[in-house]
Amino acid sequence: MSSNEQASPDKAHAVAGAFVAARRDRRALATYPGEAPCDLVEAYTIQDLAIALDGRQVAGWKVGKINEPEDARLGANRLSGPIFADSVVTVAAGEAPEMPVFAKGFAAAEAEFLLHVAPGWDGVIPADDAATRKVLDAVHIGIEVASSPYPGINADGPPVTISDFGNNAGMVVGPVLEGWESAQFETITVRFEIDDLEIASATTATMLDGPLGAVRFLLANLSARGIDCSGGTWVSTGAVTGVHPVMSGQNVLAHFDGHGSVGCKIVAAEPA
Repeated sequence: MSSNEQASPDKAHAVAGAFVAARRDRRALATYPGEAPCDLVEAYTIQDLAIALDGRQVAGWKVGKINEPEDARLGANRLSGPIFADSVVTVAAGEAPEMPVFAKGFAAAEAEFLLHVAPGWDGVIPADDAATRKVLDAVHIGIEVASSPYPGINADGPPVTISDFGNNAGMVVGPVLEGWESAQFETITVRFEIDDLEIASATTATMLDGPLGAVRFLLANLSARGIDCSGGTWVSTGAVTGVHPVMSGQNVLAHFDGHGSVGCKIVAAEPA
């Protein structure tokens, strides 16, 4: 399908329905279920249809980076996807909940700062970091679990990633980031471990305009799509140390230097 053609509503609905059904049944999809979207309009159309078909409460949104050269082609350097309330687990220090993934699909885990937009947001997109902090009421350390029934969800490009809920499968909300009101995120080193082996270490200095910029992107993205988040919402602001493939049975742990750790165990989603 060429870039100046648009998928029909029926075809978009079929793709959305196929992803929702596969996720409900906990089964993999060997191939993309229909015509893959080629741009952001098509991708978010499928995502919005899938959110409506799924019917679960959305508690937050994941934000991911769109890399070069796709960012120039698509006209955006980030993407978003819903995080459903029943896939959010809040833990105390030292707890490691089991987080299900599609064992025959795609599965990864990511260390992220989780920012919460307070209820009552007035719809005005913050212009800078100071204004963005004012619309927040909490910041926590956490882990995004990325998983899709379709193994090629990331390899096939950002529109495909967007079309299946942005490749999200859950979020682990760890301890509050003490002093978040004035915290300089780029000074906090984040280290990521899988089965006690350190895989990567980084700060948010490598993340475009950082977690606060991710919030601004998301609010603009949702506003453009007509999605109301005035009731408050979580924002999983992007992978600090990278997107790390995981398998069932592995334990992952994210260390936020000076601010604690958060972990989980990866398990295979059981068929419905």
